[in-house]
Amino acid sequence: MFAYLVPVVLLVLLLFASVRILPEYRRGVVFFLGRFQGVKGPGLFFLIPVVQKMEVVDLRVITMDVPEQDVISQDNVTVRVNAVLYFRVVDPERAIIQVENFVNATSQLAQTTLRSVLGKHDLDEMLSERDKLNDDIQEIIDAQTEAWGIKVANVEIKHVDLDESMIRAIARQAEAERERRAKVIHAQGEQQAAEKLVEAANIMSQNPAALQLRYLQTMSDMSNKNASTIVFPLPMDIMEAFKAMRGFGGGTGAAPESRDTSPD
Repeated sequence: MFAYLVPVVLLVLLLFASVRILPEYRRGVVFFLGRFQGVKGPGLFFLIPVVQKMEVVDLRVITMDVPEQDVISQDNVTVRVNAVLYFRVVDPERAIIQVENFVNATSQLAQTTLRSVLGKHDLDEMLSERDKLNDDIQEIIDAQTEAWGIKVANVEIKHVDLDESMIRAIARQAEAERERRAKVIHAQGEQQAAEKLVEAANIMSQNPAALQLRYLQTMSDMSNKNASTIVFPLPMDIMEAFKAMRGFGGGTGAAPESRDTSPD
């Protein structure tokens, strides 16, 4: 009886040792005597102990924090930059066979790519064009990790840290830029106001009644203010008379003849 019990126990233990269960988000790369046999999972399957080996690969998106890197920009400014990388395994076979440790390899590739890409741009581009830089870094890493069966979903630059001296220089530059814009806007306003005044003067010159109405409106505005102001109305006809006299005197084109009335 004992002779039959030992093989049964060994068979049961072998059966339990060969049972494998993988969830939906994992796959098993199976090797038979060291040679690739196939990808197993998800669910229940069996492996022959000792003869078959399995490497488990997670198919979910992996969030990797790229360590802080010292980068010298194209305009010779030293900055510290860190980023976050999102990637996942799309081919478990290549992720296990083509690279020793795909997580570590992707991390090292992300660090070198981050330094090389940002080193080709100015500091202003790093601060204002992050979306474009993120896309460039993602395309480069994705192209190189494709042979490893890895798909890079996204790359985001988190922080661009500057020295205190550089921060003060940027603040002075921004202040000077704001002052320049204020002066330009003020000059444009003066130009537009002058153009409108010229247009108003041309319209009033075509109709004398418009100038009279403007004159009365100005007097009405002055009377509404709480101030001691004395206004002496001057009829517009008198102004027209002065204009006529000036035109009559200057239309001859010659100065009046002077006579010597002194006695001999």
